[in-house]
Amino acid sequence: MTLTSLEISRGMEWRRSLKKYVERKKKINNDVSEETKNEEKEEFKKFYSYGKGLDPTVKSAPSLYVKLPSEDEPLLLKLREESRLWFLLDQHHTPPIVGEDQMINYEDFLKVGAEAGNKCQQFFKATVFSKLLQTDPYGRISIMQFFNYVMRKVWLHQTRIGLSLYDVAGQGYLKESDLENYILELIPTLPQLNGLEKSFYSFYVCTAVRKFFFFLDPMRTGKIKIQDILACSFLDDLLELRDEDLSKEMQESNWFSAPSALRVYGQYLNLDKDHNGMVQGLLLMYFLIEYSKNVSHMKDYKTYLDFVLALENRREPQALRYLFRILDVQHRGYLNVFSLNFFFRAIQEQMKIHGQEPVSFQDVKDEIFDMVKPKDPLKIRLQDLITSGKGDTVVSILIDLNDFWTYENREYLVPESSEESEI
Repeated sequence: MTLTSLEISRGMEWRRSLKKYVERKKKINNDVSEETKNEEKEEFKKFYSYGKGLDPTVKSAPSLYVKLPSEDEPLLLKLREESRLWFLLDQHHTPPIVGEDQMINYEDFLKVGAEAGNKCQQFFKATVFSKLLQTDPYGRISIMQFFNYVMRKVWLHQTRIGLSLYDVAGQGYLKESDLENYILELIPTLPQLNGLEKSFYSFYVCTAVRKFFFFLDPMRTGKIKIQDILACSFLDDLLELRDEDLSKEMQESNWFSAPSALRVYGQYLNLDKDHNGMVQGLLLMYFLIEYSKNVSHMKDYKTYLDFVLALENRREPQALRYLFRILDVQHRGYLNVFSLNFFFRAIQEQMKIHGQEPVSFQDVKDEIFDMVKPKDPLKIRLQDLITSGKGDTVVSILIDLNDFWTYENREYLVPESSEESEI
């Protein structure tokens, strides 16, 4: 049986069941007689065969929890080693207990490492202990934090193996089609995506893959390092969809959720239908109308996804890079007075439409240059925007009336917010 990285990661949901298993193991005598070994083996069989009944919060048992692993099933054996590691840590914890969190000092930490065996030695190093050491007055680390650290390392190792299976070239990179295949095979294993129609799978995969490539391949090379995929949090967000009880708020904030994908795709269809460049539900980029009456370039869904990702993540350097290319209408590699005025005219027109007195461009221009403080007093380059930490503010006040109004009235809005919080 071939196990995906997802199936391995799902085992982490069973930690609570493991804890119950450990509590029962405490009752077993510490001798090493055959009778004790058999008792332990039977107990472990129960844990695998009847995991569903051990914890009422576990709704379904993943396929890897169905039988006692044999020597030719190394991935399943890892789970058994996991339970043994938890048992040893629990057995050797160093008192006193702080709240509900058990702690362990360096001496007991080394004892567990010696008993855990050679396969776990990489985790029982002074560097690992010091990394997890915080403010405990007794010089101990949290057992749960250490256990999570080990599980995270194991998960990364297994996920790297899973992703490498899709690395056709074997160079440590995934092309867009490679990652599409990986995510497409994950869909049936994510309960939160059960309601998706199969006809929508291709659009969902496109939506999911686009986020990886937008942020991890800003130079548009067409490939991303597996190492970069593992280092970012996107896989965590994607695998969060295995939680059947994921809250509505969590789904709405997760780019990879079904509601999020359907929302973005629906807005794309409205854009394609209206032929006017106005995206319902998103911050309106008025400059698109000024810059191009023909929005056919926006009909490409991948291009549209880049557009949405840039708008929704304006603080990120990758998003600023994308938006900067649009703002640089003269293609000179910098923004000057002409560029700023070109886009701010749309804001002034919108202010007139809403019965507001237009703000002077000269005042806005001076504020922008004061915020960014570019090296060249007449030119704002991309790096200037990123370095200033105000790039998202500059972009927002140039392309969105609501954001500009908020910026202009920030001195009045902050006190009101403070008063409301006091009430």
